[in-house]
This record gives sequence, structure tokens and C-alpha cells, in this order.
Amino acid sequence: MEFVQPIRDRKKIEAMKKILKADNLRDYCLFVLGINSGLRISDLLKLKVGDVMENGKVKERIVVREKKTGKTKDFPLGDSAKKAISEYMKSRGEYTQDEALFPSRKGGTPLTRQHAYRIINDAARAVGITEQIGTHTLRKTFGYHAYQSGVDITRIQKLLNHSAPSVTLAYIGITQEELDDVYVNLNL
Repeated sequence: MEFVQPIRDRKKIEAMKKILKADNLRDYCLFVLGINSGLRISDLLKLKVGDVMENGKVKERIVVREKKTGKTKDFPLGDSAKKAISEYMKSRGEYTQDEALFPSRKGGTPLTRQHAYRIINDAARAVGITEQIGTHTLRKTFGYHAYQSGVDITRIQKLLNHSAPSVTLAYIGITQEELDDVYVNLNL
């Protein structure tokens, strides 16, 4: 398995969103929900419509049992995720609560991890991202931008179910250079 990076540049995130939205609302929703939830791709792909929709409206919270840890993850949806889900579900037409949220075009089965990889990788390459990108990039991007926006690393550690803050820092790709910048730029 290759080591993948978060998408650090917000402009490239926005460009990827535009490309994905123009091509396929399902893929756009997968990307937006992924970077705003921190869910692993295995948990994103197993979501059912009923996990995010109730009585024709987007739910306020998602509750899932993580495949890897077996732990329950319960979190609120932010505005951008809610909007992406709403737009996508309107485009789907009729659906049942038990259907895969992200079905393949070949039937009611969920997208595969490989197909999700191609979707994300193709959009990243289209906007000029050259670093290693994969399905885990969505989760890492969530953690990276939470950290960059000032969220305490121990909170991000808890959200990502990591054992230590050092694991989280390495996971989200915080480099020694970025840590050194604190010393260079503080100048009290």
C-alpha cells in the first residue's frame, strides 16, 4: 500500500469539487462527505441512503459502526456535506432507505474501493496534484485542515481514533518544516 498525502491546497480542493460536480453528483458527494467527515473509505462506501436521509430530508447526524474498529461513530453533518447530499439525492429521483448511498452504475451494489480510488485520483490529476493520492486522502485531508484551522491535535486524535497525538501528526502529514515554522515565526 502506498503512502498517500492529504490535499493541502484549498484551491485545489475547490477545483476538484467543481470537476466532480460537473461530471457526476454521486462522485462529488462522495468527495465532499469524505473530506468533511473523516470516515474511512470502507465506511463511506457502506453507507445506506437511510444513514443520511429521513423523510426526504438530510439528517443532522450520521451514526455508523466503523468497520475497522467496530466502534460507533456519531457526528453532525456540516453545511457543505448536507448541501452535497441534498443535491445528489434530488438527482437520484426515487430511492429506498436500504439502497447504497454510493451505488455503482452496474446495479444497486456500492462503489468498490478501486472505483472510488479512480474517481479521486483522476480528479486530483486533473487539477495538477502530483503527490500520491488515494482513498485515504479524504480522511487525511479532513484531519489536516482541521489541524490547520486551529483544532487541537488531541481532538483530531480522538476523531480519527488514533493512539497518540504523534501518530495523528504523522498521519495528516504535518512535516518537520511546518513545526519548525512555529519557532521561526513566533518571535515574541
